[in-house]
Amino acid sequence: MSPQLLVVILLSLTFDFLNGVHDSSNIVATMIASRAFSPRSALALTATAEFLGPFLFGVTVATTIGDEVAQASVLNLSVIIACLIGAIFWNLLTWFLGIPSSSSHALIGGMVGAVLAGAGFGAIKLHGLEKVLIALFTSPLIGFVAGFVITRLIYFFAQKASPEVNWFFKKGQLFTALAMAFSHGTNDAQKTMGIITLSLVISGYITDFHVPPWVIALSAAAIGLGTALGGWRLIRTLGGKFYKIRPVHGFSTQLTSGLVILTASFLGLPVSTSQVVSSAIIGVGSSERFGKVRWSVAQEIVAAWFITIPASALVSAGFYWLIILVK
Repeated sequence: MSPQLLVVILLSLTFDFLNGVHDSSNIVATMIASRAFSPRSALALTATAEFLGPFLFGVTVATTIGDEVAQASVLNLSVIIACLIGAIFWNLLTWFLGIPSSSSHALIGGMVGAVLAGAGFGAIKLHGLEKVLIALFTSPLIGFVAGFVITRLIYFFAQKASPEVNWFFKKGQLFTALAMAFSHGTNDAQKTMGIITLSLVISGYITDFHVPPWVIALSAAAIGLGTALGGWRLIRTLGGKFYKIRPVHGFSTQLTSGLVILTASFLGLPVSTSQVVSSAIIGVGSSERFGKVRWSVAQEIVAAWFITIPASALVSAGFYWLIILVK
């Protein structure tokens, strides 16, 4: 295994770890804000489920990212290194600023920017890129609508229930939170698996695209470890700035997010956990009344989503040209 390939693997696992830290808030915010779990219990439960997710639900998303977006035959490892550095840089910047932007958008933007800079437009598989972009940009709308509808249905069926129903919504989050954590590990960890496997193909370490078991294990462990450490500033943003989260909100948000992300994973569609969870939170709150949601916070997050792909693409392209100059 060449030194350059080792650098790619190290950067990939670093990105995966930061993805876990960055997205931990999306998974545990409503669990903690609704007081269903303590912060430590929520993070430990989530990290364990995220590690197991890829082993239980397959690696179709990894195939989409690694085999359907760019032509491996015309790429080199410098392109992948630039992609990862750009995505890591953007993740660190938004993390420092406390903005719940999307690691998935950063990775896709970084990949497109580095590939265009290093191999040109012809290296992009347009059908695969279109598939990825459609999944990324429609998932927030689906999360919002699903959160709105599911919460309305919950209120309809529970309208004659006694106040003790809150106990059900609080304890039921054990299962909905597990579903959401499994879905995050299944979808987000696979993006790194796809990048590492693409690099193995580029370097000739493997001849055809298939994700080795050791890549699955390393990627799942990295995102699980990142989640265990947690992203406390972003937990505050997602858990309290939208509106006051009650047990029914946590239950509904987690159920919505888990269903949307797991469905996308089975279809091989990469989605942004931060987008799906944030939009689900807004949908759940809007189901009671639109004025309940603090829309200024939601607007800031939406703005960050649309900035991420072009910004990370430019950053990664810049890092590629810098790598070429240094070489």
